Amino acid sequence: MGEPYYITTAISYPNGKPHIGHAYEAIAADVIARFKKAEGFDVRFQTGTDEHGLKMAQKARDLGTTPAELATEMSGYFKDMCDALNIGYDVFIRTTEPRHHSATQELWRRMEANGDLYLDRYEGWYSVRDEAYYDESELVAGEGGEKLSPQGTPVEWTVEESWFFRLSRYQDKLIELYNSSDFIRPETRKNEILRFVEGGLRDLSVSRTSFDWGIKVPGSENHVMYVWVDALTNYLTGLGFPEESGDFAKFWPADVHLIGKDIVRFHTVYWPAFLMSAGLDLPKQVFGHGFVLNRGQKESKSLGNVTDPIALAETFGVDTLRYFFLREVAFGQDGSWSPEAIVTRANAELANSFGNLAQRSLSMIFKNMDGELKAGLAETETDAQLRAAVAEGIAGLRKSFDELSFSEGLEAWMRAVFACNQYVDEQAPWALRKSDPERMNAVLMMLFRVVRDLALAVRPVVPASIDKLLDQMGIAPQARDFAALNDIEWFETLAGSGFKVDKPVGVFPRLELSEETPA
Repeated sequence: MGEPYYITTAISYPNGKPHIGHAYEAIAADVIARFKKAEGFDVRFQTGTDEHGLKMAQKARDLGTTPAELATEMSGYFKDMCDALNIGYDVFIRTTEPRHHSATQELWRRMEANGDLYLDRYEGWYSVRDEAYYDESELVAGEGGEKLSPQGTPVEWTVEESWFFRLSRYQDKLIELYNSSDFIRPETRKNEILRFVEGGLRDLSVSRTSFDWGIKVPGSENHVMYVWVDALTNYLTGLGFPEESGDFAKFWPADVHLIGKDIVRFHTVYWPAFLMSAGLDLPKQVFGHGFVLNRGQKESKSLGNVTDPIALAETFGVDTLRYFFLREVAFGQDGSWSPEAIVTRANAELANSFGNLAQRSLSMIFKNMDGELKAGLAETETDAQLRAAVAEGIAGLRKSFDELSFSEGLEAWMRAVFACNQYVDEQAPWALRKSDPERMNAVLMMLFRVVRDLALAVRPVVPASIDKLLDQMGIAPQARDFAALNDIEWFETLAGSGFKVDKPVGVFPRLELSEETPA
């Protein structure tokens, strides 16, 4: 196996069913994982659910059930979403698992042994919805003059005995970390966090006594840990921590924590400080992506515009949805979706451009060459130029994907697709059939080769559709990673194997907007 690569999503808070933001993050992480696998890395991909905290306890009480039963039911919906969207995770972690309690308590003991935990009394503003404490200076006034968090959520004045973490001790080390590395991306998030930390860090309340749905503090059984200490530790639990051999030794530190921009502070201030305190390596990068807005508005229960991602995938197709989100949104920024935008983008690029190219090419080989592949045909300067354009497009995709610039990568790939369609129009193999059958054969064989290369390149984004296409092209399942792009004899080998192209079946159908489309 190749070099290890460890990617995680944030673990989802399951006090409601998955929404489009959960789907967006899961899809992006899955594409990164598949891309890295195609590049030859030994990938570990983890996702899961964050099941403790006051919000879960309150929601369960409202529903007349127990937090444990609610967590199990709701966690199931997130697994269903991953299955529906073809998310190929290696580990789905639940913070209610016994192994996670052990890992989190061990992290706590290490922070305590380092002299970073002390008992005191917490008095301050707490937002149940954010599971976060806020300084008076951070609060904003609501419409009725009530105090709200910076996110606009209600806060309440809280007084209770609490363990504190000496976050203030880590201010200088954190600033040095941000200034000396790519720890926080994109740059805008880095600047926000740098300003926050430079403004001064106060010690952090890391336990609660007013409820008991959480992980118990070792030696203080009446305290449960602050939900973020518990939640962040999941990235270690899934690798077998506190056992520091095996998967942990191989995959930690994480290459990237992929998270939403609203939880960057927890991942880039608290998390590295906890790890420094516990004497553990820091993740290499935290990437805070933007929100996906519904026609320009953030989805929320109160607006009644929350979309079920599974219903959306059933309407438009899983691969269509995966392609749309990565192509439409500049990764790291906010983006917007609508049914019209999905249909327009998918029809223009997947159906009319690449899908049509593949379908036309295979169809002409089936009809005009009886499906036979012929190697060793003469190539012209135009053929060489097409090869170069396709190679350039694929190199552009790989470079951009490596930098998590998905929309740019797919833009480069589309340029190569357009070059192929222009080549078809200019070479007009249907006309060559009568005037120069030998040249027609050469053109169709060139098209077969470039379609295969373009398919391999985009496979991490639309894996199921591309596998259906590659099956029709006789490409073996083990020859579908990026190493196959360097195999200069694959075409001759396939042509010599007796493989024949059958009547092709399109893999990217044209979409229509219907009345039932989820809005």
